[in-house]
Amino acid sequence: MSSETLSSATDVKNLVHPYTNLGDHFNKGPMIIERGEGVYIYDNHGKRYLEGMSGLWCTSLGFSEERLVNAAIEQFKKLPYYHLFNSRSNTPAIELSEKLLEIAPKSLAKVLYANSGSEANDAAVKLVWFYHNALGKPAKKKIISRLRGYHGVTVASGSLTGLPANHQFFDLPIDRILHTDCPSYYHGANPGESEEAFTQRLINNLEQLILKEGPDTVGAFIAEPVMGAGGVIVPPKGYFEGVQKILKKYDILFIVDEVICGFGRTGNMFGSDTFNLQPDIMSVAKALSSSYLPISATLISQPIYEKIAEQSDEVGVFAHGVTYAGHPICAAVALETLKIYQDKNIVSHVQEVAPYFLSKLHSLSAHPLVGETRGIGLIGAIELTQDKASKKPFDPSVKIEKLVQENAAKHGVLVRGIRNAIALCPPLIITKEQIDELFNGVEAGLNAALETVEASKASA
Repeated sequence: MSSETLSSATDVKNLVHPYTNLGDHFNKGPMIIERGEGVYIYDNHGKRYLEGMSGLWCTSLGFSEERLVNAAIEQFKKLPYYHLFNSRSNTPAIELSEKLLEIAPKSLAKVLYANSGSEANDAAVKLVWFYHNALGKPAKKKIISRLRGYHGVTVASGSLTGLPANHQFFDLPIDRILHTDCPSYYHGANPGESEEAFTQRLINNLEQLILKEGPDTVGAFIAEPVMGAGGVIVPPKGYFEGVQKILKKYDILFIVDEVICGFGRTGNMFGSDTFNLQPDIMSVAKALSSSYLPISATLISQPIYEKIAEQSDEVGVFAHGVTYAGHPICAAVALETLKIYQDKNIVSHVQEVAPYFLSKLHSLSAHPLVGETRGIGLIGAIELTQDKASKKPFDPSVKIEKLVQENAAKHGVLVRGIRNAIALCPPLIITKEQIDELFNGVEAGLNAALETVEASKASA
């Protein structure tokens, strides 16, 4: 079947598309992407779009980095597959581990591979449970996540995720998973409450939750430095400082989910660097390989590793792993990705263009549909509201975020509508001229959505 004929839902009726309104999907059919070039992608009709979301927060180096293509080809020629089981390994996986630990927070010492961020966080849950069993603390198993947090979709990582749609009808969350407040001042502050008071209230609430459950039953706390799928929530000043004090006070492990924030997105190599976080466990994926091939990693501290290794000796085996962990081709591409970040000074580039990106983002605050703009580095969001003063959101039936998203696409810019907000996360290689193009499309999408809203009011 030629690409020209792939234009209706009936042509792809055997595909199930995640995070899609399936009713709308089968009425209209999907957008079919044919090729990519730099920060742009092209559909099967030849229309070009600036990819303002890096695909799914992930294609950091754009869609045509030849060094990654060549790295995959060369590794295909050498060793197309081997595993890490039974004391075997391969050179790309070893070299990638060394490079990862070289740039990661210094608290981390060992690397465990998988294929996706969901699996990396799923492994983190298992490691927390195994570790506390090995310590002789079988009750210390509960893991605290946050409302609106996103950590994946497996049974365990989907339970950590704090979004209703990821739980409803899936019988999630499982037990031993708890949720505390989302650190969004815009959404969660009480009337007249200062940002400082809001932050302290959330820290106090976390401590009260721990005390209510019993500190001897709480094993870990997991957080994204900046929430992604929950609406690009940038934590208020002092939030993580206070959280980490509470975790240390009650001997609770800190899992930092860097799947979106890692590798330059927030203006430093990791969100942990940006917010001065000291993880005991850290998950990475997405930009680890610029998503050219699927690979993820769970990094752990030396004390956790030593206790797990000791207990595994008693069991006779560390009975965890996946077939494609440290896949040599995926590892080779990821290793080359990390080299490109260094060779091309990607973090420095982000630091250079981020102020311009954020200035363009915040310039949209005056738009009639915009309640708040927020962001850091090259990630941001536009909160949509029908009333700025009261922060009243649109009724879900209006699908305001979808209106903006679809109209921006008509102007050649792809963004993501999530829960009354528009998320932006362009490839890290974006230029200032392309940032102008991005925000011109976003503003056009906002204006078109406003016209629709006003026309609807007039006809009501």
